[in-house]
Amino acid sequence: MPSAPIRIGIGGWTFEPWRGVFYPPDLPHKRELEYATRAMTAIEVNGTYYSRFKPETFATWARTAPDGFVFALKASRYCVTRKVLAEAGESIERFLAQGLTELGDKLGPILWQFMNIKRFDPEDFAAFLAMLPGAQDGVPLRHAVHVRHESFAVPAFVEMARRAGVAIVFAESAKYPAIADVTGAFVYARLECAREELEDGYPEAELDRWTDAARTWAEGGAPEGLPYVIGNMPEVRPRETFVFAINGAKVRAPAVAKALIERVGRP
Repeated sequence: MPSAPIRIGIGGWTFEPWRGVFYPPDLPHKRELEYATRAMTAIEVNGTYYSRFKPETFATWARTAPDGFVFALKASRYCVTRKVLAEAGESIERFLAQGLTELGDKLGPILWQFMNIKRFDPEDFAAFLAMLPGAQDGVPLRHAVHVRHESFAVPAFVEMARRAGVAIVFAESAKYPAIADVTGAFVYARLECAREELEDGYPEAELDRWTDAARTWAEGGAPEGLPYVIGNMPEVRPRETFVFAINGAKVRAPAVAKALIERVGRP
């Protein structure tokens, strides 16, 4: 079976400790995005969680990044931190209407990340998923939900995400439970356990393991040894796969991503 693209990257591109480790020491700050988008094949943008941006900003990102590069955008905190998610409709509309479609074909998944204290309320969460549109300004949208409370690790949630066509984020985390069930038309994974004492962030065996997992996801399979709730595949077909090295020892995130890119190649 043919494989779908595997896109690998980091969270953001502005982090001073990366200078001299990832960025050349004399690289002008204004060229960091240009450099990062050529070293990585995707970036998860965290700034969109905290702030609104102008359409011109998204257009600039699109012009700066090379063809084939993709930005995943973290959705606004005003959408995901409220007590009643079913009341988030206006906030969702404002977030999606700020101009992010200026990214065009460089717009990757929208990441809806919930706090670790947010519990699974089936009725409320279903109402939230129903408000996520399939397109904005004629540009297709893809949605991924990152839940971090153990109450979500139930078949009802996995089945709900599959019905909605939304990907559940698989996050390898030392702090929160993970759900590896594939639910959407793409796969979104976050590797959050990099170690600062290791030059590449992970031992060679772990990098090989995540390389194999990414290839398996891209080919339409389910990697062995991950925490599944249901475990079956909704449909075996190639899935575009996003893997982000993020959190953990953040200073090593670019090294993790580069090591994985060297193993799987570029899309």
